Amino acid sequence: MSYVENEIDSPPLASARIVYLGPVAPHWEVYHTGGERKVVDLFRQRVLARLMLLPPHDPQFKRNRERIVKDSEIERVTLVWDLGTGDD
Repeated sequence: MSYVENEIDSPPLASARIVYLGPVAPHWEVYHTGGERKVVDLFRQRVLARLMLLPPHDPQFKRNRERIVKDSEIERVTLVWDLGTGDD
Protein backbone atom coordinates (compact mmCIF):
# COMPACT_ATOMS: atom_id res chain seq x y z
CA MET A 1 0.00 0.00 0.00
CA SER A 2 1.41 3.39 -0.96
CA TYR A 3 1.59 6.43 1.31
CA VAL A 4 -1.24 8.17 -0.57
CA GLU A 5 -3.58 5.18 -0.31
CA ASN A 6 -2.81 4.87 3.40
CA GLU A 7 -3.63 8.54 3.99
CA ILE A 8 -6.90 8.39 2.07
CA ASP A 9 -8.10 5.35 4.04
CA SER A 10 -7.19 6.86 7.41
CA PRO A 11 -9.85 8.54 9.56
CA PRO A 12 -9.82 12.34 9.91
CA LEU A 13 -7.43 13.82 12.44
CA ALA A 14 -9.59 16.86 13.14
CA SER A 15 -12.63 18.83 12.05
CA ALA A 16 -13.12 22.53 11.47
CA ARG A 17 -15.81 25.01 10.51
CA ILE A 18 -14.96 27.91 8.17
CA VAL A 19 -17.31 30.86 8.71
CA TYR A 20 -17.81 33.98 6.60
CA LEU A 21 -18.10 36.85 9.09
CA GLY A 22 -19.37 39.48 6.68
CA PRO A 23 -18.19 42.26 4.40
CA VAL A 24 -16.02 44.01 7.00
CA ALA A 25 -12.50 42.60 7.43
CA PRO A 26 -11.60 40.14 8.74
CA HIS A 27 -14.00 38.24 6.51
CA TRP A 28 -13.27 34.72 7.78
CA GLU A 29 -12.71 32.62 10.88
CA VAL A 30 -11.79 28.95 11.24
CA TYR A 31 -13.13 27.18 14.32
CA HIS A 32 -11.88 23.91 15.77
CA THR A 33 -14.85 21.53 16.10
CA GLY A 34 -13.13 18.28 17.01
CA GLY A 35 -10.01 16.17 16.94
CA GLU A 36 -6.48 17.47 17.31
CA ARG A 37 -6.45 21.21 17.99
CA LYS A 38 -2.85 21.65 16.79
CA VAL A 39 -3.77 20.26 13.34
CA VAL A 40 -6.62 22.79 13.04
CA ASP A 41 -4.41 25.65 14.29
CA LEU A 42 -1.84 24.97 11.57
CA PHE A 43 -4.56 24.47 8.97
CA ARG A 44 -6.23 27.78 10.05
CA GLN A 45 -3.09 29.74 9.16
CA ARG A 46 -3.11 28.44 5.59
CA VAL A 47 -6.86 28.89 5.16
CA LEU A 48 -6.79 32.49 6.35
CA ALA A 49 -3.85 33.24 4.06
CA ARG A 50 -5.91 32.01 1.08
CA LEU A 51 -9.12 33.80 2.08
CA MET A 52 -7.83 36.95 3.81
CA LEU A 53 -9.44 39.61 1.63
CA LEU A 54 -11.86 37.51 -0.40
CA PRO A 55 -15.62 37.70 0.05
CA PRO A 56 -17.57 34.65 -1.20
CA HIS A 57 -18.79 36.46 -4.33
CA ASP A 58 -15.23 37.18 -5.55
CA PRO A 59 -14.23 34.99 -8.56
CA GLN A 60 -10.94 34.08 -6.84
CA PHE A 61 -12.90 32.63 -3.88
CA LYS A 62 -14.06 29.59 -5.87
CA ARG A 63 -10.50 28.68 -6.89
CA ASN A 64 -9.16 29.19 -3.38
CA ARG A 65 -12.03 27.21 -1.84
CA GLU A 66 -11.16 24.26 -4.09
CA ARG A 67 -7.52 24.49 -2.95
CA ILE A 68 -8.60 24.58 0.70
CA VAL A 69 -10.81 21.51 0.22
CA LYS A 70 -7.90 19.66 -1.42
CA ASP A 71 -5.59 20.70 1.45
CA SER A 72 -8.14 19.46 3.99
CA GLU A 73 -8.27 16.06 2.28
CA ILE A 74 -4.49 15.77 2.33
CA GLU A 75 -4.25 16.87 5.97
CA ARG A 76 -7.28 14.78 6.99
CA VAL A 77 -9.35 17.69 8.31
CA THR A 78 -13.11 17.44 7.89
CA LEU A 79 -14.58 20.80 6.82
CA VAL A 80 -17.94 22.49 7.19
CA TRP A 81 -18.45 25.79 5.36
CA ASP A 82 -20.78 28.49 6.71
CA LEU A 83 -21.13 31.26 4.14
CA GLY A 84 -24.20 32.70 5.81
CA THR A 85 -26.45 31.81 2.89
CA GLY A 86 -28.09 28.73 4.35
CA ASP A 87 -27.20 26.46 1.42
CA ASP A 88 -23.63 25.49 2.35
